[in-house]
Amino acid sequence: MTQRLHIVGGGMAGSEAAWQAAEAGIPVVIHEMRPKVETFAHRTGDLAEMVCSNSFRSDDHEQNAVGLLHWEMLQAGGLVMRQAYTHRLPAGGALAVDRDAFSAGVTQTLRTHPNVSVSDEEVTELPEDGQWIFATGPLTSSALGDAIARETGADALAFFDAIAPIVYFDSIDMDVAWLQSRYDKGETEEERKAYINCPMTKPQYEAFIDALLAAEKAAFHEGETAGYFDGCLPIEVMAERGRETLRHGPMKPIGLTNSHKPEDKAYAVVQLRRDNALGTLYNIVGFQTKMKYGAQTEVFRMIPGLENAKFARLGGIHRNTFLNSPTLLDNQMRLRSRPNIRFAGQITGVEGYVESSAMGLAAGRMAAAEILGRPLPEIPQDTAHGALIHHITGGAEAKTFQPMNVNFGLFRPVDGLKGGRRGRKDRYKAYTDRAKAEWTGWLASQEVPA
Repeated sequence: MTQRLHIVGGGMAGSEAAWQAAEAGIPVVIHEMRPKVETFAHRTGDLAEMVCSNSFRSDDHEQNAVGLLHWEMLQAGGLVMRQAYTHRLPAGGALAVDRDAFSAGVTQTLRTHPNVSVSDEEVTELPEDGQWIFATGPLTSSALGDAIARETGADALAFFDAIAPIVYFDSIDMDVAWLQSRYDKGETEEERKAYINCPMTKPQYEAFIDALLAAEKAAFHEGETAGYFDGCLPIEVMAERGRETLRHGPMKPIGLTNSHKPEDKAYAVVQLRRDNALGTLYNIVGFQTKMKYGAQTEVFRMIPGLENAKFARLGGIHRNTFLNSPTLLDNQMRLRSRPNIRFAGQITGVEGYVESSAMGLAAGRMAAAEILGRPLPEIPQDTAHGALIHHITGGAEAKTFQPMNVNFGLFRPVDGLKGGRRGRKDRYKAYTDRAKAEWTGWLASQEVPA
């Protein structure tokens, strides 16, 4: 009988790892403690639940590194990407999804797979034997976190993640707000009107910043002193860095024209993105927050068009733990001190749904190949998957290791290309062309079916 693979955590990484291994013929047990054991951020017991944004970010697979990851995962038969495209929502050039339908699709697919079973028993220790993948994500339980710390000889590093609020569409004043994607980006009318835009004058913006800075904030618990991941800063923290920071970040007004008053140029714009297929829910883009609930409703209702906003979910903040992977993991993503255990997803020090899923895909294939006794060719470093794996398993400086999104700065230079800003478009296209060729060759070389 084929050895069983145990996967701890049913988020993006765990779900993708389970799918890849199960499709290779490996019996898989997903250990997901929810809903039996709840977390701060999750609402359901579904697999691959999206707790922050509903976006997988840019879908441009020729000029964007995360779009390239989309492409690579699709070519590898990735479940997460397949379900993302199945439940896609208009979002300009981004890949956004109906979060509930997406998670339900992943859950249904895995729970009905003949090689997959799901256990809701919490895992609190690192096992001595068997093949395991730990993909517990940003909300690793305290007991398991303690076990990991005991094994690695050092405390897991940590930072804080924040989540943005969600608003009911019918509570938005569309006589003030208008529908438009930045620069009218999108191939269809629906794509070009994928965002709701709320304009602000300079006095409104200044009053909003004052309210943000003065609002009561949630206090941290457990004595944490960790920092934030720069890609998911609370808006109050951004505002503290300078009064103009938000206007040059999530509230930038460029590329947008008020359809109600085309001659008026907004000083700042708050954008909302559709959160479900029905179009009844919208999340406020980039508005992760640690404000207390009462303060959130007061401050966010200062936004023109949201004066009477009703919230389906308010924002919040939670602790995110991750390993110092360059010192702890080998190039097969195995714990050096216990090679029967792999890690995948955000706990390895990648950041984002797509990156987490990609590391799950890699770990699932690596574990399946090891169980089947089939040598798995090394994932080429010049692919998006390979660049991330290289970064977290030795490419990054261990002393300053922090969570990282995929980006072309992790890729080795392409010979023969001119440098500088003028060559950026050609350079990015060269990166993606090279990666696609390498990824296609890697998939073709494997005995484990793609």
